Amino acid sequence: MKKDKYWLMGPVYDALSWVFAGNAIYQCKCSMLNPPHLKAGDKVLFAGVGHGKEAIYAAERGAIVTVVDLSKAMLDKFREGVAKSGKTLDIRVVHSDIFKVEEFGQYDMVTGNFFLNLFPRAMIPDVLNHLIKLTRVGGSVVISDFALPQGNPLAKLFKNLYWYTAILIFWATTGAAIHPVYDYKQYMIDAGLDMKDEKHTPVLGVDAYTSFLGKRVA
Repeated sequence: MKKDKYWLMGPVYDALSWVFAGNAIYQCKCSMLNPPHLKAGDKVLFAGVGHGKEAIYAAERGAIVTVVDLSKAMLDKFREGVAKSGKTLDIRVVHSDIFKVEEFGQYDMVTGNFFLNLFPRAMIPDVLNHLIKLTRVGGSVVISDFALPQGNPLAKLFKNLYWYTAILIFWATTGAAIHPVYDYKQYMIDAGLDMKDEKHTPVLGVDAYTSFLGKRVA
């Protein structure tokens, strides 16, 4: 069996995220998981869920949750988080490559939180299109990730340094692709999504993370 690339990162991902961003990453991941975008009874899929505190957040609010991750180390930490919640939650755990999940048109919302950044640029349209296929027509696709470096020169410099520090850590521990911050909004528009909302999460007064929500129209 192929070695889990996240065997080193998996156990410490949440702790490292806290050191790197405080509660900002979690806030960004949860920013679209409330009314009017998400309501009790909605079926939600989290692709590349990792430790998945946001998936637990959604389930606590009545969502019917499916989480998918290729990493057993990540899913082990996710299960620990579910157990620590002390609640009976409607969560299904799938240990798989997202491309092998073919429940097309089954979900009211599909999320890729800090997930697309793990792929090389050439794969982004294919990954995003697969997430869209899993979403029902009229459902939502949510992409949350590092913010595109914009603003004044100092803000751009901060965002670039912040991003490359993170991706170099992931490259060293998991072999993730090294690349600039992707323009997720443009990818979503190019994929035919009807963009409905975007929310920004600051770190040290700079919008470091962004969450985009688009509707599948066909």
